[in-house]
Amino acid sequence: MKDRALMIAALAILLMIGISSSAFVVNEWEQALVIELGKHKRTIKDSGLYFKMPLTQTVVKLEKRLLEYDVDPKELFTGDRQQVVVDNYSRWKIVDPLKFYESVRTESAAITRLDDIIYSAFREVLGKHSLKELISEMRSELCEKALELSNEKVSDFGIEVVDVRIKRADLPEENEQNVFARMITERERLAKKFRAEGEEEARKIRSLAEKEARVIAAQAKKESEIIRGQGDAESTKIYARAYNQDPEFYRFVRQLETYKKTFQPGTKIVLTPGSEFLKTLKSGR
Repeated sequence: MKDRALMIAALAILLMIGISSSAFVVNEWEQALVIELGKHKRTIKDSGLYFKMPLTQTVVKLEKRLLEYDVDPKELFTGDRQQVVVDNYSRWKIVDPLKFYESVRTESAAITRLDDIIYSAFREVLGKHSLKELISEMRSELCEKALELSNEKVSDFGIEVVDVRIKRADLPEENEQNVFARMITERERLAKKFRAEGEEEARKIRSLAEKEARVIAAQAKKESEIIRGQGDAESTKIYARAYNQDPEFYRFVRQLETYKKTFQPGTKIVLTPGSEFLKTLKSGR
């Protein structure tokens, strides 16, 4: 009886060991491959409790979540032959577990392949565009092109690259001074161009203003001469009418005006007694 109980206990233990060695759990963030003697038997993408043949079958679990790839910055050349240091990162996931296992097997090996592929994609894309385009709003478009090229090459590894982004694009330290010098030279050239254009425009404006001033002055002089002539004519008419009314009185007034203009303080005049100039004074009028 005791031997039978021991046998049952041993069988129970063996059964538990067999169950524990054949059962496995796939979590929500995992996917699994069941491998039997080196050959693929099945792929499991849903989470849950599963069983396998003990001893002959093994389980390889792979990530289902998005994985991040971030490496050290690397130097690249743009289409205008500018050397830049590009710091990029990407997010990727395993979409075909079997193909992934057969081609690269591990995540570290996959990252090594991704490093080469994404670097090659950026090198191809940036080689067709200038540094100005890289640092402009066009950067997102360049990243999309690199993403497309990367996915064309990683599909054989059961991988999908979800996103590729450039965190930073800098000039190498040894090139910064040269670039700054070129930028300063270019700005100085533009400044000289703008100053020359401004001076030319100023000359045109001054010339036009001087021309208009001469025209206005000439017109004003013309009008003043006309007005002066009209005034002289009117004055002559008035004098003529006055003279015709009393010629002797008009002569007398004109003679007095002559005296007034002639006999200024400090003026000395030598005249003969019979001078016509003294006629009015001598007449007592």
